[in-house]
Amino acid sequence: MALTNVQTEETFSKSVIKRGAVGGEVWELQGRLQHLGYFKGKIDGKFGWQTYWSVRNFQYRFGMKVDGVVGPKTKLKLWQATKNWPTKGTAAAKSSGKVTKRGAVGGEVWEIQGRLKFLGFFKGKIDGRYGPTTQTAVRNFQRQFGMKADGTVGPQTRSKLRTATKNWKGTTGGGATAQRPAPAPAPRQTAPAPQARATAAPSYKAHGMSDNDLRIMANAVYGEARGEPYVGQVAVAAVVLNRVKSATFPNTPSGVIFEPRAFTAVADGQIWLTPNETARRAVQDALNGWDPSAGATYYFNPDTATSGWIWTRPQIKKIGKHIFCN
Repeated sequence: MALTNVQTEETFSKSVIKRGAVGGEVWELQGRLQHLGYFKGKIDGKFGWQTYWSVRNFQYRFGMKVDGVVGPKTKLKLWQATKNWPTKGTAAAKSSGKVTKRGAVGGEVWEIQGRLKFLGFFKGKIDGRYGPTTQTAVRNFQRQFGMKADGTVGPQTRSKLRTATKNWKGTTGGGATAQRPAPAPAPRQTAPAPQARATAAPSYKAHGMSDNDLRIMANAVYGEARGEPYVGQVAVAAVVLNRVKSATFPNTPSGVIFEPRAFTAVADGQIWLTPNETARRAVQDALNGWDPSAGATYYFNPDTATSGWIWTRPQIKKIGKHIFCN
């Protein structure tokens, strides 16, 4: 479905946004994802790994292709889901000939501030809000470059600003799709459909996880969920991590997994089976932020469950043979 809706085009351009992009559209993307609760990081206009995983979780929840890339379909769905997001002025303004002025909020303002700061005119915080500090910076820029100093950014000011900031490390002529060199090694792709994967970065270290934590989680995923779809294996790993984060459960993977009567694989000894690479990947993807379980702390197989108590838990969703709940 093409992005032809006029209101949607005013929010995003038609370009594809992906990891490595920097600029106003990324700022707006992060703001809208944060409005929905998917993005928990700092809105900085940089499409890094945290933004990537937020996009993937949004796509998964809305039944879209899970690839972490923001194309027309994802943009449209995100715009429809965030119509009440407080934005005035947009990242597409630079190509529409519109005037951006005081009171505007959004990706276009973020980019104006970034470019003015690059030139030394803007001294404030780059926050995507067109307030008096931004207005003064625009006026000073306009005076310096021999333009009418009205504090608004129209086509002439926008063009002059972009020409003067060709070396700015943000978007350069392609909307928000300008690429910085991608960090290496990169976490692998994790869409349920088979696809090429890159080498995983050992991000579990950054989460305070040890090699043993990673190993025992892979054992648990393999023992509990081998034969389940890949997304279901990631969900099982996510449940372990959700318990680690909860004050109700032990605060280590081993403590969670070996808690009495917590996991069938521990009770029947399958926890000690050698995990395959798929189980290891599932753990890595969960550590990198993918949670298909939507925050679940329990799951069970309705065909084999013997506990009546588990059926009383609020159910979230079913993935494969497992029902995930809290």
